[in-house]
Amino acid sequence: MKTVDLLVIGGGSAGMAAALQARKEGIQDILILEKDPHLGGILNQCIHNGFGLTEFKCELTGPEYLSRFEEQVKQEKIEYYLNTFVTKIDKEKNVTFSNAELGSVTLHAKAIIISTGCYERNAGAIRLPGDRVSGVITAGTAQKYLNIHGYLCGKRIVILGSGDIGLIMARRLTLEGAKVLCVSEIMPYSNGLNRNISQCLNDFNIPLYLSHTVSNVIGENGRIKKVVLSEVDEKMNFIPNTEMEFECDTLILSVGLIPYISLLKDVNVELSRTKGPTVDEYMQTSVEGIFACGNSLHVHDVVDFVTEEGRLAGHGAALYLKNEIPSKNFVNTECGNMVGYIVPSRISLDTEEDVSLKFRIKKPIKDVNIIVESNNEVLVKQYKVAMVPSEMAIVTLKKDKIKLIKDKLIIRLEERNG
Repeated sequence: MKTVDLLVIGGGSAGMAAALQARKEGIQDILILEKDPHLGGILNQCIHNGFGLTEFKCELTGPEYLSRFEEQVKQEKIEYYLNTFVTKIDKEKNVTFSNAELGSVTLHAKAIIISTGCYERNAGAIRLPGDRVSGVITAGTAQKYLNIHGYLCGKRIVILGSGDIGLIMARRLTLEGAKVLCVSEIMPYSNGLNRNISQCLNDFNIPLYLSHTVSNVIGENGRIKKVVLSEVDEKMNFIPNTEMEFECDTLILSVGLIPYISLLKDVNVELSRTKGPTVDEYMQTSVEGIFACGNSLHVHDVVDFVTEEGRLAGHGAALYLKNEIPSKNFVNTECGNMVGYIVPSRISLDTEEDVSLKFRIKKPIKDVNIIVESNNEVLVKQYKVAMVPSEMAIVTLKKDKIKLIKDKLIIRLEERNG
């Protein structure tokens, strides 16, 4: 059986960044496996701008952003296979994959990085009420139809969910001549970035109905004809007599993303609140030698952060392969007041590097302090004018502060006017 030092599964922004970082740190035997015909993953269909502001200090489209990393991968002569599907990973890090050229192949990897991205929740996942008809698709599918294949999915469109892909598609479809009737969001606040609310909805006079969701889908001859929206209360129950009807030919769902980690089902990694694996500060999962990063770990709002996380996984894998990972003297991170999840899930007390703590909050809040503490000792206190769930927060814990940790590490929010 062939052996490779580092196998990267997924050749998107996280996977390419991970491979490049590992090569930079001396790992030569690297192989990237990508299921699509091109490197770059989802960025290939994201033709809007807004990428690279942190990474390259300029505004790029998705294809422009990925091409910079693709060029580096080729310059470094990192081996990669396209149109390649991984079907199995076992506990010994044996990986089975297949493509048209090689057929089915099993190889052994000394270290594995999972950067497989995420998938969209569909109509079945949210138990969409009403008729089962054509014309109900996810936002990512609509984006792929339009930006890759040149197909307009409809002419009169309702969008359910205010995730960023849905907001961006509201603008994109409008520019292509479709009429986007509205965006409906079940929560009392948007789940998209503020800039996308402004640029994709407000600039095109597309209404956003908060605390509203679909209460009925009505079809005719197998195709969607009407969508009924209803207001919901605090318990997400429909409020009677609040119905609004929209005649449409398409309903686009932008109702959440879930890390794609089915390949890890036979490895029994621990899972976190993100529905991705738990990891330490080097992105190593609970299974030694298997790392995770990007949207397969937790869903990001900015691709630049995906790249940064990929580099961290590449750094961790390089240390592992050189037997330089710190000891397993871990403490867990724990969500305090208003915090939904934290990455990493645990930190080694023996680390000699600063650690970035990434987290999301449960609802919008203003005028707060971010508190990072252990055993009632405050290690970090940072003021924020405002925070929203759609934007990932990042706090850096300096390595000298890590030495002061005595128990679990808690992140919580403290209202300054409370």
